[in-house]
Amino acid sequence: MVPHPRFRPLLAAAPYAALAAAYSFTFKSTPRQCRNLELEISGSGSPPYSVLIVSFGPTPLPNSVEARRITNVAFNDSSSASFQLKFPENSQFVAVVSDSTGFGSGGTSAIATVQSGDDGCFDTTTSVSPAFLFHTEPNGILLTCSPSRIWWENDTVQGNPTFQGVIPGGQSFQIPYSSTSVVSGQGTGFSWTPSVRVGTVIILVGGDDRGLGSAGSNTYTMQSGNDLSCLNDTSPSSTPGSPAGGSYPTSTDGSGINTGGGSHTDVGAIVGGVIGGVVGAIAVALILLFALRRQRYHKGTKERPVDLLQDQENDGPGDGRPPEYYQPEPFVLPDPTIASTHEESTSGSQSGGGAQPSRDRRQSYLSTTTSDTGGYGGLHGFRPPASSTSRKSAAPPTFRPVNIIQHDDAGPSGPPPPPPEEEPETIELPPAYTNI
Repeated sequence: MVPHPRFRPLLAAAPYAALAAAYSFTFKSTPRQCRNLELEISGSGSPPYSVLIVSFGPTPLPNSVEARRITNVAFNDSSSASFQLKFPENSQFVAVVSDSTGFGSGGTSAIATVQSGDDGCFDTTTSVSPAFLFHTEPNGILLTCSPSRIWWENDTVQGNPTFQGVIPGGQSFQIPYSSTSVVSGQGTGFSWTPSVRVGTVIILVGGDDRGLGSAGSNTYTMQSGNDLSCLNDTSPSSTPGSPAGGSYPTSTDGSGINTGGGSHTDVGAIVGGVIGGVVGAIAVALILLFALRRQRYHKGTKERPVDLLQDQENDGPGDGRPPEYYQPEPFVLPDPTIASTHEESTSGSQSGGGAQPSRDRRQSYLSTTTSDTGGYGGLHGFRPPASSTSRKSAAPPTFRPVNIIQHDDAGPSGPPPPPPEEEPETIELPPAYTNI
């Protein structure tokens, strides 16, 4: 008889209807390598109790050695149990507590991490092997509300195989099947339509008459199928927040339970963020310093006055004075005590009656107060005499004849003197304005 479509979700949820646990369990000790792990039941359950320890995640041992074996521990008639945890440090597991009413009736713990403890309770060089292997088709995939085939090789099984679905921190359940079929290339198996919500992490645990979990386990993440009509309010899923099963104590060193759905502090990310921030701040500071120095350099270059007298290619420091060939040279008047032809020019101008510029043809030499280095008037052919303060000579040096034209503001001037044998040099002076 084919059930009415309206009742299909109810029938699909039937294996999970008894999952509302009337009791819970608590770990009384922190899970540690090769040490006893203690559990205690609270609430009104139906003894006898049992706990299934299912490995989760990759092995932490070198060379990927898998030393963890799924362990089923019976409480007998007691409400507490203590057993040795033969899991290596930093490995993870999930605990499922059951009673006489069914698998997972006491709930499922979140993912727990094993802390450091003792040594010698497992072989670190040899991986454990399951009693038999089971597979799913499609291979490695479970689709919500879509049929999947779970199969195995029949000659490797003892008795009737059993399969359970374990959801960390959520609900765990027995996977029912009534009949099996043989398919070429897929061995013996059955079809199962999981009504588990999309995105839920689920562990399939297999076993036979040799015990729960004797076939090992496979982990899947539920993917969306073509139809989601099988889902309802009772469909299993990972429970956000507190786990549906047991709770763990926090050890004195701050280690404890990895709740899977919860958050934890990532020290590596924090350290990396701090280092990155410091490096970024240093880089920004260096860029700003470079920009400021470049701005000051260009500002100083623009404000530097243009020197038309000096070579701009010379960027060395200077004293601000013009080059030596641009320095002013004073004109030095000859000593008035030296004999000249001034009387002749005066008498000539009085007899002629014409206003002509006076010309004095005289010999002159530098004053004794003139510097030895640059105060010789800049006249061509002059050689500066030695200063009276530095050295003395027997006779003043002789100079070639020089014509000096004195411009007067008014008054007669005499005729020009006859030209000398050697063409004299002419020096023009501005008016003295002595007759005003």
